[in-house]
Amino acid sequence: MVYWLIKSEEKTYSIDQMQSDTTCIWDGVRNYMARNFLRKMQVNDLCFFYHSNTKIPGIVGLVRVIESDIVDPTQFDENSPYYDPKATANHPRWYTVRVEFIDKFPQMISLGDLKQQFDPDDLLLVRRGNRLSVMPIRADIGDRILQWKISLSVS
Repeated sequence: MVYWLIKSEEKTYSIDQMQSDTTCIWDGVRNYMARNFLRKMQVNDLCFFYHSNTKIPGIVGLVRVIESDIVDPTQFDENSPYYDPKATANHPRWYTVRVEFIDKFPQMISLGDLKQQFDPDDLLLVRRGNRLSVMPIRADIGDRILQWKISLSVS
């Protein structure tokens, strides 16, 4: 299984909105490293949904990639905050994926909890200064996070 972590500010796009929408395009990413990670995602990869820029940030749910390597339409929309005047239909600069809602965790796994369980070499999210909105998660670490979520569900 391949795992990723995708961040969204709760007030911008929350796990509750994702659950209501059931699917969405993960648009508006404007960091080249994060874009490159998005381009590596494949159908059926799992993504941990992370609320950032909140009092207590953390993993709040799970989504699955259902379509990959999509040209991000917001780069062409002059009214979008994600508009990129250098992008053209023949030479797009930004790509994304479509994801579907899988699960909302019964309890957030906070960044603080993640820092206690994983070191920066195991989980990029807990590395000091990391601000990427999309990042890979090693399979063994993703499996451990899913087991943690299961233990939260039964307690």
